[in-house]
Amino acid sequence: MESKQIAVETKHLKKSFKSVEVLKDVSFSVNSGMIFALLGANGSGKTTTINILTTLIKADDGDAKVGGFDVLNKPDKVRNQISLTGQFAAVDYRLSARENLQLIGDLRHVSNPAKTAKDLLDKFGLTDAADRRVETFSGGMRRRLDIAMSLIGKPSVIFLDEPTTGFDPEGRIDMWKTIRQLASSGTTVFLTTQYLEEADELADQIAVLHHGKIVASGSASELKKLVPSGLIELVFRDGKTLTKAINILELSHSVTKQNETTLTIATDHDVAELARIFTRLRDANIEPIEFSQQKPNLDDVFLKITSVNEETK
Repeated sequence: MESKQIAVETKHLKKSFKSVEVLKDVSFSVNSGMIFALLGANGSGKTTTINILTTLIKADDGDAKVGGFDVLNKPDKVRNQISLTGQFAAVDYRLSARENLQLIGDLRHVSNPAKTAKDLLDKFGLTDAADRRVETFSGGMRRRLDIAMSLIGKPSVIFLDEPTTGFDPEGRIDMWKTIRQLASSGTTVFLTTQYLEEADELADQIAVLHHGKIVASGSASELKKLVPSGLIELVFRDGKTLTKAINILELSHSVTKQNETTLTIATDHDVAELARIFTRLRDANIEPIEFSQQKPNLDDVFLKITSVNEETK
């Protein structure tokens, strides 16, 4: 079987800013043509990782390659094949969408900037607004234009740093469509996100970054196997009842999530086991007001991975 080409690779990256150790040990690889999500909370080191990979800053230690070129020793080679879209749209608000695109086409010495601009306006659904000043655009339109500009010159790898931060649900779904379009054309998409749903929806491969370390990696389905396949959600009348239920059930089951009145516990989906759970609650005069069975999602995975990591620090 033909081996897949690696588009991005890091080994034991480390980076500190003064006394703050942001990246402690970051290693992963990204195959060409895939959507890769670096998932983590705010402050976990996602943007720092992207800045190293795009040659904006240097790592203190470790290795990083993009397209087979070392980001430290061959930065020009790396820059020639990548594009970076940061957290804020880098467009000129005084120009029209067409003018923004043609300007970048001129700067990147494409053979026909006008045709390139027209093709990208069509591809990103901006043709009707092509000659309007960008200051009149919605946030989602500016973001689409920003990504369209980043594709000029046909980069083999595009980096998207939290591409849907601040978007409403409709805008986020539109951006997901755009990202899928990029991947379908063969572009390798490397995105950072703090949204579990986004990683689950888009990514072929996910790496979880927590306190400067990669604590888990794999496809969404592979990561979901890290938590038990049987989850039941029990809703109680009030917090006092919930606390009583936890005291009874945590002796024999793993509590994966809880809030004010809702408890999620892991089971093996065995009917006899479910019966035992309800028997224990009934014997303690506790009755849930709602009950449902769930499949694990990335929320459950993230909570388990990060809680285990906290315990072993």
